[in-house]
Amino acid sequence: MDILVLIGRILFSVLFLTSALGHLTQSKAMAQYAASKGVPVPQLSVVVSGVVLVVGALSVLFGVWADLGALLLVAFLVPTAALMHNFWSESDAQARQTEMIQFNKDIALAGAALMLFAFFAHTSDLGLTITGPLFTIS
Repeated sequence: MDILVLIGRILFSVLFLTSALGHLTQSKAMAQYAASKGVPVPQLSVVVSGVVLVVGALSVLFGVWADLGALLLVAFLVPTAALMHNFWSESDAQARQTEMIQFNKDIALAGAALMLFAFFAHTSDLGLTITGPLFTIS
């Protein structure tokens, strides 16, 4: 079981780490896109979201308060879905479809991260982690 959970954590974290890399290395281009979507203080928002992604993903990956890391990812994903992938405001059918797919992906990942939070916070024996959970759910 421990190995399966570790493999799942690795696979889950890779997506967020690669996204964080983009946020932090291509922040100017990403900030321009965020500005076009109406995100306030786009340059700062991109950098802060990149840091949140790194911290959340590494926390889940290495099992350092992985429950908190999962919550950080939820805190990134839900606003990102609503602000960056607001398909309901697109008039072009293809753009609407693309944004809907991205919105649904972010919401599904938020749901998975929320389940990880519950899993990590519920069990005291996570195996193959550096720390135990920060939160406790019985």
